[in-house]
Amino acid sequence: MKRPDAPGAHVQPDGSTYFRVWAPEPKSIVLVLEGRAGQPTTVAVTRDEQGYYSAVVPHVGSGDRYRYRLDGADVADPASRFQPDGVNGPSEVIDPAAFAWTDRAWTGVTLPGQIVYEMHIGTFTREGTWRAAMERLPDLARLGVTLLEVMPIAAFPGRFGWGYDGVFPYAPYALYGRPDDLRAFVDRAHALGLGVILDVVYNHFGPDGCVHRRYARAYFSSQANEWGDGLNFDGPDAQPVRDYFCANAAHWIAEYHLDGLRLDATQSIHDRSPRHVLAEIADRSRAAAGGRGIVLIAENERQDAQLVRPAAEGGYGLDALWNDDFHHSAAVAMTGRREAYYSDHHGTPQEFVSAARHGFLFQGQRYPWQKASRGTRTDGLLPPGFVVFLENHDQIANGDGRRMWQRTTTGRYRAMTALFLLLPATPMLFQGQEFGSSAPFLYFADHGGELAEAVGKGRAEFLRQFPSLASPESQALLPLPHAPETFERCALDWCEVARNDHHWRLHADVIAMRKRDEAFGDQRPVEGAVLGAESFVLRFAGRTPDGERLLVVNLGPDIDAGGFAEPLVAPPRDMTWWLAWSSEHSDYGGGGAAPIVDAHGWRIPGHSATVLAAGHDVHQEDRACL
Repeated sequence: MKRPDAPGAHVQPDGSTYFRVWAPEPKSIVLVLEGRAGQPTTVAVTRDEQGYYSAVVPHVGSGDRYRYRLDGADVADPASRFQPDGVNGPSEVIDPAAFAWTDRAWTGVTLPGQIVYEMHIGTFTREGTWRAAMERLPDLARLGVTLLEVMPIAAFPGRFGWGYDGVFPYAPYALYGRPDDLRAFVDRAHALGLGVILDVVYNHFGPDGCVHRRYARAYFSSQANEWGDGLNFDGPDAQPVRDYFCANAAHWIAEYHLDGLRLDATQSIHDRSPRHVLAEIADRSRAAAGGRGIVLIAENERQDAQLVRPAAEGGYGLDALWNDDFHHSAAVAMTGRREAYYSDHHGTPQEFVSAARHGFLFQGQRYPWQKASRGTRTDGLLPPGFVVFLENHDQIANGDGRRMWQRTTTGRYRAMTALFLLLPATPMLFQGQEFGSSAPFLYFADHGGELAEAVGKGRAEFLRQFPSLASPESQALLPLPHAPETFERCALDWCEVARNDHHWRLHADVIAMRKRDEAFGDQRPVEGAVLGAESFVLRFAGRTPDGERLLVVNLGPDIDAGGFAEPLVAPPRDMTWWLAWSSEHSDYGGGGAAPIVDAHGWRIPGHSATVLAAGHDVHQEDRACL
């Protein structure tokens, strides 16, 4: 029988379990089985030439707990599939084949057409579990979401956290539920037509509870990053480290039927090998999917387009990149605040036109905030490869935690919501955004002692780059990351859905329009033009002339312009522009929609977004709304 190459404990068809671990560091190592009767036993392990130790143990299976004894100290498996008692407890053998999947007809996902929804399981519901989150999935399907992006769940210390300081990349965090609860969540999502991708952290391990150095110092490189020691993907003994993370990516896809990954902070994954580890992760992930479609999305602060170019062009073969440039321009336009890393964005109409046409704004120009160039050219990349958003976990927390709707006018917020949901890029919502959640999203991490103090100081120092948070008075009011109430404040209150129906209707209606109207749903490149100091227009091509659409956005005061000397606003031959949708509709809390083009020319209401449809000269009341 061929044994798995991946590390960890693997239940075998004959009732045994195969254990495999890379451990070149310790002088002595044995496997310690706790035994269900509480009597631990030790098992000898055999070493191969690469420094892997393995053993096949009969009559050991799912639910059994174990550790490795390294030079006399009992330590959890670095590839543990579950840590039921936390990061300092024993590892548990998990049999992925024991779960009864019902998603056999699920064929996976592809990037075009996706509406992404970022969520944190611990705060998505008051209960903070997979089972509780499952109860809300029909709401997201009804909204029109298609792809859930779950923040990191790799086991981390404490009772709460964002998940980016995980120390057991293969083990789902125990307080969210057991591994089969995660499988049930994915299975239910698939039944509702929702894909699920997981945010994974392959740039560092967390500082508390990490066992990897006990097994092999070669897990770590000499190149540090902002979170601690970097990982060794290109130095001596790097191959087992590469294998560990590539196998981890494949494990989430194969064992949990996940539909892809979101790769955190890839700019801090350093690799000078001939073939970058990200390209290898992409290949291993797709192979693990076994013919299912998956989506691989990266966060990359440098906006390096090489990540999403195909291998034939020297790229890494990922599918999409987060577009921070769009977010920063939107934040400045909505709040008027240009500070810290927002200082190089102006929130002008031209920035939105350029973002719609080209994706990133910075494509190699100097970025004054960093005193260096930033970004690469995006020539040839298609719009779905850019993920745009008004909110995400970082950007809400990088301030006082308030949601964007609380920081701008209602009209501007509705207009920007329409813009980002209709752009040909891939839109992403953050949990609660769809119903105007009043819950903040703050930085929380359940550390203790000196680490808690250091993390709190580090967070306060980071926020000092924002003048509004730099004063001693503001610093004194910052929530403590390790305080339970900081975490508890962030839980969504789903009763707000009914109270904030106008928020929900806005998002649901725009998503529905995007899906049913080919001009938006096809995600083809668009053209755009500036109309005024705070207004612009985007033109979406249709498959036929009457399929053309204009999206007119005005973030400033009313414009009573008559005509526009701008060719982009000219309707198709023998046709007229008709009002199809307005963010000012009373259903969304607006002042009421009215035609913006009539016999006297153009009148564009302030703080609004309007969709115009091309049609023949018929009475307005005879034309069906889109």
